[in-house]
Amino acid sequence: MAGPVIQVDRLCTRFGDVVVHQDLDLTVQQGEILSLVGGSGSGKTTLLRQILGLERPASGNVRVFGEDINRLVGQRRRQLRARWGMLFQHGALFSALTAFDNVAQPMRELHRLPEDLIRDSVLLKLSMVGISPADALKMPADLSGGMVKRVALARALALEPELLFLDEPTAGLDPDLSDSFVELIAGLHRQLKLTVVMVTHDLDTLFALSTRIAVLAEKRVIAADTPERIVALPHPFVERFFLGGRGLRAMEVLREKRMEHDHGK
Repeated sequence: MAGPVIQVDRLCTRFGDVVVHQDLDLTVQQGEILSLVGGSGSGKTTLLRQILGLERPASGNVRVFGEDINRLVGQRRRQLRARWGMLFQHGALFSALTAFDNVAQPMRELHRLPEDLIRDSVLLKLSMVGISPADALKMPADLSGGMVKRVALARALALEPELLFLDEPTAGLDPDLSDSFVELIAGLHRQLKLTVVMVTHDLDTLFALSTRIAVLAEKRVIAADTPERIVALPHPFVERFFLGGRGLRAMEVLREKRMEHDHGK
């Protein structure tokens, strides 16, 4: 049986005298959607950057696909990074490139494929996220916020990764666009058998997508469990975050959808 996709052991993070993480442990299993939540300053984005190998912890180990991310260099590090994709909060598209060329960029950079194969692959990825060939020729400034997110998602999937990182995937989208983007992510997760790690403050997105939720508090992951078990956790942050009006409404919507799904079987 394969081991976890991500294994973080006894991670410690310091910025000067400030300790952000202390003996933090986290495991991400293949095929799940794990969401990271925590208060401001809890180090969610820092943890994500350390898993991606963009920052080094003060101590502890981060293993991705069984490899210690901080010990890999050169070609082996590039090969590992090709196995994941990243959707940044605001899309982070290159403003001087068309939507097509934004998605083609990682293929051209890493794979050195013939241009005709790149063209077919880019159009396929854009089609998967609902972007037409005509829109593929547009510059990012000419795309709506929802289309920018979809192009950025296509770019994150360009190298056919096994692992997908999402940073606030529905931030800045109105409710209808947010719902359709959540459905897109859920469909791609099933279709491509992806493992997903997500950071989000949006409770509707959180409950709609998460297999498990990991709660960062007290400089560590205090719990990582199903949404139903997490919301029952007797902890001040959990109660503030999940049990306000928005949290209770989001949970009720989730329950209704699950009941509809169960009746439809």
